[in-house]
Amino acid sequence: MEVDEVVCLPRLSRVAVCGGTHGNELSGVYLVRELLKVKKGVMEKEEEQEEEEPLSVLKVLSNPRAMQQCRRYVDTDLNRCFTHATLNGLTSGTVPYEMIRSRELNAMLGPKGRSGAVDLVCDLHNTTANMGLCLIAYSDCDWICLHIFRHLQASANFSNKESYSLDSVGKHGFAMEIGPQPHGVVRSNVYTAMKAGVQHMLDWVCFFNSGTLFEGESVDVFTMIKHIDYPRDSETRNITAAVHPHLQDRDFCPLHPEDPLFQTFSGETLRYKGNEPLYPFFINECAYYEKGIALSLARKSTGVRG
Repeated sequence: MEVDEVVCLPRLSRVAVCGGTHGNELSGVYLVRELLKVKKGVMEKEEEQEEEEPLSVLKVLSNPRAMQQCRRYVDTDLNRCFTHATLNGLTSGTVPYEMIRSRELNAMLGPKGRSGAVDLVCDLHNTTANMGLCLIAYSDCDWICLHIFRHLQASANFSNKESYSLDSVGKHGFAMEIGPQPHGVVRSNVYTAMKAGVQHMLDWVCFFNSGTLFEGESVDVFTMIKHIDYPRDSETRNITAAVHPHLQDRDFCPLHPEDPLFQTFSGETLRYKGNEPLYPFFINECAYYEKGIALSLARKSTGVRG
């Protein structure tokens, strides 16, 4: 085997698996609850490993109050509370629960950007969109995450894109988003896919910690370009159209200029007016109605070195 350059990276001694960041996305909630039942089990990967230092897997239920109420959040979206400004800013008056919780999680898993942060965060999510198993990273240059993505790609179909959220607290991190699954519901097939994805991730970490040499190869990355809102009435701001039937459930399939985009409630077809083919995802996601997002569009790139 010819190797142009060997890059040595420090071992990953501490990994956090987080569920319930959104309290009504139940696959991660029930998976983390299941992992918490055993102190040492197959997910810890300790029984057959001869490592200098055993892998520590921290299991975290991120938003307990929202989970108790089976709601996405109590006061504000927890996954939008991990900017440096929010984590380090001064507080006065009534503070939203999720802002308080984000600082607790930062103290537990971080501090964000510091050497004491956990080595890897895997944040578990569900979507109502037909996205399959999707991995969301906050950088397309993180070699650890890219190699994990390649390992999961060999084990299951998945896509990956970029974002910023709880997983940005660790030195490395990504969100595992699986759908379609209605919020407030747990489906066995989706739960099983998430459990397998987490296990494959931990398998790779153990391979990495044992000194396995990984070759650099290309990885497909979907980089978010923009969001598209629903058509709205100029006065009432009520939506006036739904996602077109030809687009619904076609996450990560190319959307070309003049393809059907929306169908108005009076039956008119509205077409995509972009200048290039892009890849839609989070199509008609239930939780994004309040954010004014009907779908997001990404540009697909290849040749990113893992």
